[in-house]
Amino acid sequence: MSTPDAEQLALDGLAPRKRRKRAPAERTAASERPIARVVLDVQATHLGQTFDYLIDERQSESVRPGVLVRVRFGGRRVNGVVWERADHSDTPSSSLRYLERVLGPQVVVPASMREDITRIADAYGGTRANILRLAVPPRVARVEQEQQMVAPFTRRGAAAEALWRMPDEYRRVLASSYDGLQGLDDALHGGRFRAFAVDPLPGVGEWCRLAGWMALTAMSAGKAVVIVLPTMREVNDLSRELTGLGLRMFERTGAANGGYDGDVAVLNASLAPAERYRAYLAVASGTVRCVIGTRAAMYAPVEGPALFMILEDIDYQYADGMMPYAHARGVLRLRARSHDGVFVAMAQARSPISQWECGANHVAQTPVSGFSTSIRPLPSVIKERLPWVRWLNREELGRLGDTTLGARVPHTAVAILSKALESGPVLLSVPHDGIDETLSCAACHRRARCPRCTGPLAGSGQGTTPRCLWCGAAAVRWRCPGCGGERMRVVRVGAAGTAQELRGLFRHVPIVVSSPSQPRGIVEDVACAPMIVIASLGAEPRVRGDGTGNTEYRAVAILDAWTSLYGTGVDAREDTLTAWMRVVSMCAPRSRGGQALLLGETDPVIARSLALWDGRVLAAQELAERAETGLPPVVGAACVWGRRDVVRAALEHIGAFTGDLAVIDTGQGGVPAVWGPVPIAQPRTIDARELEATQDRVKAVVRVPLSERAELARRLRAEVARHVAAREPGELRFQLDPKDLI
Repeated sequence: MSTPDAEQLALDGLAPRKRRKRAPAERTAASERPIARVVLDVQATHLGQTFDYLIDERQSESVRPGVLVRVRFGGRRVNGVVWERADHSDTPSSSLRYLERVLGPQVVVPASMREDITRIADAYGGTRANILRLAVPPRVARVEQEQQMVAPFTRRGAAAEALWRMPDEYRRVLASSYDGLQGLDDALHGGRFRAFAVDPLPGVGEWCRLAGWMALTAMSAGKAVVIVLPTMREVNDLSRELTGLGLRMFERTGAANGGYDGDVAVLNASLAPAERYRAYLAVASGTVRCVIGTRAAMYAPVEGPALFMILEDIDYQYADGMMPYAHARGVLRLRARSHDGVFVAMAQARSPISQWECGANHVAQTPVSGFSTSIRPLPSVIKERLPWVRWLNREELGRLGDTTLGARVPHTAVAILSKALESGPVLLSVPHDGIDETLSCAACHRRARCPRCTGPLAGSGQGTTPRCLWCGAAAVRWRCPGCGGERMRVVRVGAAGTAQELRGLFRHVPIVVSSPSQPRGIVEDVACAPMIVIASLGAEPRVRGDGTGNTEYRAVAILDAWTSLYGTGVDAREDTLTAWMRVVSMCAPRSRGGQALLLGETDPVIARSLALWDGRVLAAQELAERAETGLPPVVGAACVWGRRDVVRAALEHIGAFTGDLAVIDTGQGGVPAVWGPVPIAQPRTIDARELEATQDRVKAVVRVPLSERAELARRLRAEVARHVAAREPGELRFQLDPKDLI
């Protein structure tokens, strides 16, 4: 029995209107270069090429290389960037589709930026879409409309005068303080690629003054400027320096039309979407020629010759957290070379790669590294600007007859700090607030390391054999290379509660605690008055004051120096020296009675580098040790991680086990190129399917000669593309030039 179709009743006037179907508009391909080659916002590695689309004649004028478009791909709409226009396509005409929409008239990815993105993707084994999602901020249509309605101001007067006048004043002051600064000056005015490794003087804001001079000199020579800094604290410091020199930050003007104007733009991932997109468009259009910011600024779309500078290039913040995990230092150097510009790596402590680049003997040049010229402060100026640096270890305290030998803050340090408190604040730097566990020799307390690769050892539980965190080898019958001891002990490192300990030593003295885990968090600045400031590394407050001598600590003390002996990273010693030099640079010079105290045992090379203010001492020793064990930057390296069987298959396919990349020469004979695989923890996730897909995760390290680094990137990208295209189960990822091997 059939039932009649049910009919939905409706009141008069409320019945749904029947829409007439419009016939699709007829489209005609553009008469000139009708093919648009588009890089789509699709992150799959095997879809990393450009895709061809037809251009309608009505869209021909607006479809320019570098504009954003929307297209149909795989049954859905996706955004993309027009990479180029062409006359013909290898795709069959029956498969070609038209562009659906042009998203705004602005060219958001200029020509040189498109070339840079291709080079960066090739250097780190990614795709152009991987770089575009990091380089181009999300589109905000309102910002584009505002820029069309309101023409931005273009200031000339005061800013132009500052660009031409200030470099001469700065040059006279700095030329007498640095050896080789004239070469950097010539390069900033020249027209070919040059690279420099610069070590700034100690003192409050010295790196800022040097960076400000470089920025003004480059802009006066007609070059753009891109400066990448570790955190927003350094960005704010440099912003104040540049505005003090006569430049203006890019911001809303007070004019009736309400436009934006300025000389310096800040690019940072934490900015509001509209502000970030506005600053990005201003740089892409050439309105702003100077860009500063954190890691996101390394993709600033500047055109033509430019200065690309990075501060503290060894910091962990500079590695992207998304595929292909490009490092800011390598990106900036690659872009400086492609722009015929100048690359500057400025750091308190010379990084091993900068030291390697400044050497005379180079095996090969990679896309992200090569020869650099060293610029150092003059020894006489260092002696004048540096505070008295004293290493109060057991030997020195015994020589002084200090009866509080073994105390966390010995009596000698208490006396020095009490004297300094009479005239101003003192800073006590502690390692961190958390608690870590590591293994050391039970007899001499030396860090327990792997006899195979010198990596740190760690125990997984009671009664288990310790294993290396780098290569995964078991430390069977381990023996300390220092004293011959065979027993290990667990060292627990912690710095919480320092303020409570010091209240009994310094009575009636105000104590300020600055740390991310404290209730007040990080304290930005303190008054220039007697007080004790306790801060974890990287959270040191600035001293607020006017004039020379009122913005610096009278004394600084680095507590628990022995914790530096138990770092697990490849760059553990360099990271320690960088942090300590940053702390000491906040102290008054010896001419004003400043003293810096290093309390506890540490590596003598670190202490000597700090006392001499010469990071080359530690960097040279690191390079010698890494050459013996085959570690970056002497060799190229990549971390490969994922499910155990997938990682092993990938390494076999690229030839890391039995192929042409299976053996590497360390100068003492050939050794296997692969370390590991070693187990690693599950990623943070709330999806049970991901937990199942990422079980039994491991990581392996592949090392190759520097001449084969580009080939390693190509093979790894091809292997990941094959793995994804075949829809094989299991996770597979990789990262070239990793900071840590753990």
